[in-house]
Amino acid sequence: MIDSATDFTMNSCPTRPAAPLSQTDGGVNDSTPNAVLADAVRFLRSDSAADLCIPFSNDDITVGVESELQTVVTGPWDKVDLPLAIEDSSFFRNIRKRMATGEMSRSIVNDLESYLRNNPGNVWENSWVRFPRNKLTIFADQVFRRDLLSDKNDPSSRPRSDADRFSFMKSGEEWLRIPVSYLLKLALADAISRKNGCSRTVRQTGEALMEHFLNDNTSPETYSFYVVRLSRRTGMGKAIALESAQRFLLTQLLVRYANTELGLLDNGQRAVTYFAPHPPVRQRELNDLITDSFYRELFMSPCLSGWARGEEKSRYMSLCHETLSRSQLNTLAKLRESGIITYNLVLMPNLSNISLANNGTHISLGSRRLTALMADSASGYTASHEKAVGDLVIKAVEHFLPLFVGLYSAAPYRLGFSDFHPQKVLGFLPHELDYTHLRMIWRRWKKKANLKVFNYPLTPFGPSLMDDIISRLFRLQGDCVPDFRLIDYFASVMSADENPALDGRLGSAGRLKQDLQSMGVFDMRMPLYLLFRLREFSNMHFSGFEGRHYSLFPSFTEDMAPAAELQTLVTALAFKYIMEGRLTHDDIPDKVSVESERRQIFFGAAIGLPTFYVHSGTENRFLARILRNAKDTRFSNRYKGYVRIRHEEYRLALLEIIRKDAADLVDQLGCREMLRDLAMRINNTSLSAYERLVNGIVDHCQGKEPLGIKAPVFNSHAETYYRETLRHKQMEEAMEIISADMDRNDNPAAPIFQGGQSAREFLAAHRDAVLHDRIDRRDLISMIQLALLSIRRSMKEHSTR
Repeated sequence: MIDSATDFTMNSCPTRPAAPLSQTDGGVNDSTPNAVLADAVRFLRSDSAADLCIPFSNDDITVGVESELQTVVTGPWDKVDLPLAIEDSSFFRNIRKRMATGEMSRSIVNDLESYLRNNPGNVWENSWVRFPRNKLTIFADQVFRRDLLSDKNDPSSRPRSDADRFSFMKSGEEWLRIPVSYLLKLALADAISRKNGCSRTVRQTGEALMEHFLNDNTSPETYSFYVVRLSRRTGMGKAIALESAQRFLLTQLLVRYANTELGLLDNGQRAVTYFAPHPPVRQRELNDLITDSFYRELFMSPCLSGWARGEEKSRYMSLCHETLSRSQLNTLAKLRESGIITYNLVLMPNLSNISLANNGTHISLGSRRLTALMADSASGYTASHEKAVGDLVIKAVEHFLPLFVGLYSAAPYRLGFSDFHPQKVLGFLPHELDYTHLRMIWRRWKKKANLKVFNYPLTPFGPSLMDDIISRLFRLQGDCVPDFRLIDYFASVMSADENPALDGRLGSAGRLKQDLQSMGVFDMRMPLYLLFRLREFSNMHFSGFEGRHYSLFPSFTEDMAPAAELQTLVTALAFKYIMEGRLTHDDIPDKVSVESERRQIFFGAAIGLPTFYVHSGTENRFLARILRNAKDTRFSNRYKGYVRIRHEEYRLALLEIIRKDAADLVDQLGCREMLRDLAMRINNTSLSAYERLVNGIVDHCQGKEPLGIKAPVFNSHAETYYRETLRHKQMEEAMEIISADMDRNDNPAAPIFQGGQSAREFLAAHRDAVLHDRIDRRDLISMIQLALLSIRRSMKEHSTR
């Protein structure tokens, strides 16, 4: 064992005096990123009007959250849209014809028919719904008519060219067929416009929230009903938990409303929405049986809500699916070049990629101070400054992201032996890491999964029957991964040698995308995928950062709230380093190897690897400084010149850095309790989000530990656990959070419900009926009103702070 402090002294990152400042009057006299950075620091230091010096500290923070949900429709195959759409499709008719003429194997048709007929739970993931149009109120029908326009901003525009896709005639009556993500918006429009229903205040609130239900991608998405002002006065992360709980509870009530009032239950369908991180198992199976174009027809969103030109947005989503499908196929060449695939016999990945059906949460932080500087054309603080500072903040924060994965959010997934084809299980990692770190991760992953026979490394051959026999014969169980969503999804593109993404120069993202497009990895029209992304003022009308590394939070208060606080703290710490002159772009060079070196730690944590390796002469001075605090390190016997670091020790080193360098920020933001919680999660894994989710899944399938349960069984039970047990827990938690907020803001003049009950009393009285889906129509509408009134009060509170 060697002393950690001696491993990285050559390239450590000591405290340095502040960087020299440009002498121009608000302009930049040198185009290098560090010169622009120095100018930006001068503006930030001289802004005497600000209450605090450092952006994202104390009362400077605003927060918005985007949540992606899973949805299913339960019911018999002859009542639910998905199986009916498949049977009625030209795709199904054509393959039957080809089978009859001998052009296609009968097994393909048999497998598809088995998918349609053998569904014991009658659960159809991401299915659309069907109901009579006359169930809608006049106002809800008007909303639907407007959403069918090719340009919603122009009432005289023609209907979308695919408008007939969303309705059909049945027994002389017009029926609608729409995704559940759009159903939520129509349900809200319908609920607030029923006769003898909502007050004017409630209706206005509901109308304002309709566009927050996005019909985007595959799954339903919602984004914050109001921007949260994050401060000690508002309770920091508790305010984010409240908004997310309000949004989740209203979503659950609207689904219940649609099931009953829009006639879904009467017609053999029941919609359910819930948090779940992975594409469903059966949807993966279906994806293997159909073409990529038919998959897009069934599952890619028509984008009816959220965009003025929805059809254009829908075409863009199809572009994303095509691009990611092609990109995954192109990982084969990289795996061959890296030496991971060494033979020509490989199992081809599916030409239709399903990763867009994964679900996560994005937390965006805004700085009021930076936003004000960007909004003031006379301030001298420009997009060049925003980019130079923002890119460096991103690079610094990426070092802290292993504190989040598995500890605060997770996506547990079981992989059997037959899943360990590198071209399948490594997902998009070949496009995210360089060959050195990709090989390291693959070797350690195989070791973690114990893929050995008589001490000889072994991976699956390809024929499923042979792989199953080998797995059973040698008891090769595979692995359980803490956050497989981050591996299965294109989470963060890797820079090109000549065009790094985060070099602090305007236009760097476009130049990189052009390179990636020429390599068949990406498309110029798509936003650059990053784990932590700059939110430019010119695009978003605020200046800040979006954390895209979250999968599933088990709890709003126990996990989402402290995660948002930690994200805020490390972002403010990065700004502190920059403003004190302790961090420049030279400390984290824009080289592919340096970028890959820091990101391999994050992806290794997502896989659950115990260790990672860093070169003792790393060029990343910021990483070297962190690692000087890491204990239990040693030089690698396998990789000459590399030092082995344990993930647990790296997390503890990050915690120590935060305690030492951000002590003032911790006090300003009131984050001491959050840091105590973080330390406990690191030292006691049973408190982590991953362990708690896994334990819930294992209890649900009555197993003893994940590896003792077959991969398909574990993953199927995980979906049931998310859909039933976890959904009920989160609904119960949401009502407790809202009730506590009502207690905090108890108002004698609050609205009175049936029987003279206050809003808080009404919520308590009907809690069990909501949880067990037994609430009647009248009380359901009242509960929706209560949720909207709670949201309206919070909107007013945060708008006046």
